[in-house]
Parts: sequence; C-alpha cells; structure tokens
Amino acid sequence: MGTVDEYLESLEPGDRAVVSHVFDVVRETLPDVEQGKSYGMPALLYRGKALIAVMRTKKHIGVYPFSGRVPEVVADALPGPEREALEFDKGTIRFQPERPLPDDTIRAIVAARVAEIEDPSLRKR
Repeated sequence: MGTVDEYLESLEPGDRAVVSHVFDVVRETLPDVEQGKSYGMPALLYRGKALIAVMRTKKHIGVYPFSGRVPEVVADALPGPEREALEFDKGTIRFQPERPLPDDTIRAIVAARVAEIEDPSLRKR
C-alpha cells in the first residue's frame, strides 16, 4: 500500500468518510505530520516516527497508534459509554463505522503517542 491519500481513494465512500475523518482530526491536531508507511500500513508520521494508521478490515475499523501503551491510556481515560463502544487490544483500538471515534478520543490518541515519541521512556519495555 502507498500513502494515506492513496489508501483513502481505495475505500468505499462510507468507509472513506469515517477513516478520512480520523486522519483529518489528527492533521488538525498536529499539522506537521507527514504521510508514510509503517508495518506495511499507510500512516501519518511525526518527527519521522509512526504516529497512527487507520485501516478498514472486514469486521471493523482499526486504529493503530504503534504502541501497546496508548490504547490502555486512552481506554482508562474514557467515560463508560464511550469506552463500551470501542474494543481495545494490545496496540489496537477498534470501532464500527456507524459508531465512529469521537474527536476527543482521536486527540487523546495523538497526545499519548506524541508523548511517547518525545519521551521514549514512556514506552513499555
């Protein structure tokens, strides 16, 4: 796969709108991100490091913050109803397109991942 823009063009219109919105909020939050790839996925990079990828799978949309810690941090900060709409796993946050990620959750993912990039000691070993 190529860039984020190329990936978005490959999606069905409904999925494209949902996935694109996540990337748009990331870009609004952190305007100096660049497009790239990490682990074979189109991703946004911050300071040359993988920040976030968002991919449509058969069963859900997955958000990959390239960190095992970030999903935990975000899950712990969400109120009950918001948390219940999402699935969290090591390195992944999953949601259904009809229940998209709230913008504040996207911003929390970005903030947690940027903190790790700027201070690698925050990453789990």
